Amino acid sequence: MNEIIFMVEEDIESGYTAKALGYSIFIQGETTQELKENIKDALECHFENKSDIPQVVRITKSL
Repeated sequence: MNEIIFMVEEDIESGYTAKALGYSIFIQGETTQELKENIKDALECHFENKSDIPQVVRITKSL
């Protein structure tokens, strides 16, 4: 798979949450910049080999 999509929602209490479609990856961050950094970290933790990390990471806001 060359692409992974994260659905982002504003957290009721504060910050943002994101979940990857088709993967068990859930992330939180206080700012969008922190959320992006946490997504990078989560991808490196989720995929054992860096070569398995999808080349395209899409971040989209949930309606």
